[in-house]
Amino acid sequence: MAIVVPFDDEKKRASADAFAILTKLVETDLARVNDCIIHRMESPVALIPQLAGHLIASGGKRLRPMLTLAAARLCQYDGDRQVQLAACVEFIHTATLLHDDVVDDSDLRRGVETANVIWGNKASVLVGDFLFSRAFELMVEDGSLKVLKILSRASSVIAEGEVLQLTTANDTETTEDQYLEVISAKTAALFAAACRIGAVVAERPTAEEKALDSYGKNLGIAFQLVDDVLDYSAKQATLGKSVGDDFRDGKITLPIVLAFRRGTEDERAFWRRTLEDMTQDDGDLERAIGLLTRHRALDDTLDRARYYGGMARDALALFPDSPTKRALIGIVDFCIERAY
Repeated sequence: MAIVVPFDDEKKRASADAFAILTKLVETDLARVNDCIIHRMESPVALIPQLAGHLIASGGKRLRPMLTLAAARLCQYDGDRQVQLAACVEFIHTATLLHDDVVDDSDLRRGVETANVIWGNKASVLVGDFLFSRAFELMVEDGSLKVLKILSRASSVIAEGEVLQLTTANDTETTEDQYLEVISAKTAALFAAACRIGAVVAERPTAEEKALDSYGKNLGIAFQLVDDVLDYSAKQATLGKSVGDDFRDGKITLPIVLAFRRGTEDERAFWRRTLEDMTQDDGDLERAIGLLTRHRALDDTLDRARYYGGMARDALALFPDSPTKRALIGIVDFCIERAY
């Protein structure tokens, strides 16, 4: 059993078109970013490019580096610093994925076996460290202390978010504020930094930096909230993931927080058994989805995603109309409407 939320086909096509439009706008720079990534993954230690290339080639959309390229374009930057910095953003993201898969003991990512399954946890962690190091080399080569501060701070915040998530793992008493703190660090921090550095390289006013930071942060929160919903959706199969991975791992995401808070004592006992004690039986996932549906936990999580999406759109009001601005606004819809 899984949830499929009905949605207007025309809006769904429009959101998909938004991603294609953004990709087209930055395609020349994106090709250079990909070349930079391939070059910087080179190492005499053969396992490093082999393992890193496995993940990078597994079908990711390059959304975060595309945001850096688009933000620089929005700010009318005509240099080329954004290319290496976008590659830096992708290396940070890829490193965190390698580490996440080890921590979560994941078997699949985008329908492909994870690096830790193929090469083991030790290799995955160490290659993740290598990619972080490559990212910092790119930051230093850029030569801007301001860029270095933004991206290095984002890296440390992401790590803090990972540790904070460990403290809330399997804890059904986790509050909505605590969960938002986790995803603001784990996911939104890199979105925000990726966007902000576009204004920095263009030497735009602080107000524009902050606007792009706000856009990225709110987009990142909305993106993660939709991921929370997708884990309990039949749409997962089309994304190369199985339904209920978060449930089987005992992850406390926002739908769980809402359903636990709204449930009866008997229902809360169910959540404690399945997510805290990790005692799961046949049929428990179906019951979990039923409870999430009954208490509108999935619908309300999507409503919150739409709220943060609205905040992201509003943050761009400072910028004049342009094809890039319209594409960035469209990406908000794309990120939210992945749920349908």
